[in-house]
Amino acid sequence: MRAARLIKMVLLLQARPSITGAELARELEVSERTVTRDAAALSEAGIPVYADRGRAGGYRLIGGYRTRLTGLGRTEAEALFLSGVPSALREMGLADAASAARLKVSAALLPELRDASHTVAQRFHLDAPGWWREPEAPELLPGIADAVWDDLRIAVRYRRRDAEVRRELEPYGLVLKAGVWYLAARAEGGFRVYRVDRFAAVEPTGARFVRDEEFDLPAFWEERAEQFARSILRERVVVRLTPAGARRLPHVTDRVAAEEAVREAREAGEPDGQGRLTVTLPVESYEVALAQLLGLGPDAEVLGPPELRELFAEAARRTAELYR
Repeated sequence: MRAARLIKMVLLLQARPSITGAELARELEVSERTVTRDAAALSEAGIPVYADRGRAGGYRLIGGYRTRLTGLGRTEAEALFLSGVPSALREMGLADAASAARLKVSAALLPELRDASHTVAQRFHLDAPGWWREPEAPELLPGIADAVWDDLRIAVRYRRRDAEVRRELEPYGLVLKAGVWYLAARAEGGFRVYRVDRFAAVEPTGARFVRDEEFDLPAFWEERAEQFARSILRERVVVRLTPAGARRLPHVTDRVAAEEAVREAREAGEPDGQGRLTVTLPVESYEVALAQLLGLGPDAEVLGPPELRELFAEAARRTAELYR
């Protein structure tokens, strides 16, 4: 552990013109007294660490010294590509590897380029989880991530509705969608998608699998996500919308389905004399449609099916009773 800390200290010193003992202690997660001892050990080993005394003092490397200990390890290199998603790194247990990788890259850069990581970080940030929810990392995620990195087959127990099934999977890739983790894996019958938080147990089998080099995770996810979105829209409802309702419809229900429904309605005919447009909208269920379309208020009138229209009529009666 001390050897790794000394290497990290050298990289920190190489990445900055000068750094205080307190800053080094914070970066290395040790006391300032330990920093002093480590600096002395590095000097004895021939690394020219110089300590400036006084309030504005600190540690620095002299004589243009540059370390050659900047080769990225496999895990560090992989983590570096995820460094724009810090929450994902933490949840997969790769935060330390990413930190080491960034230090090595900074140490290898020319002095005038060493502020690049800070410059980018101040201008671009990806916040993956959705609003109004506290993201929870699935407990089994780090183990699954390890299996994905190393192409290890895993034996799993997976919760499906009221049943729990056992599977042996070849874990190809992880996807973080709106704060929820999914695993793309190959099982008997082909590739499938599994929600990571539904795994009850995950154990490596000790065997590796041969990865299909033609597998494209982004393309696979895009295709499956579209299929999933289509598959859950099982019902059709007919809605008459004001111009405002037509504009707002994509914001309260499935965006793609809403935009297609409005476009098809406009291509099929002109709005009525009051500018209202009648659309046929695919929805997940009548209950979901009720919750979504109520958000449009008087800008949406459900014309069918009759049972959904009655649900809206009942909701309107109860609302009117509240405001009588």
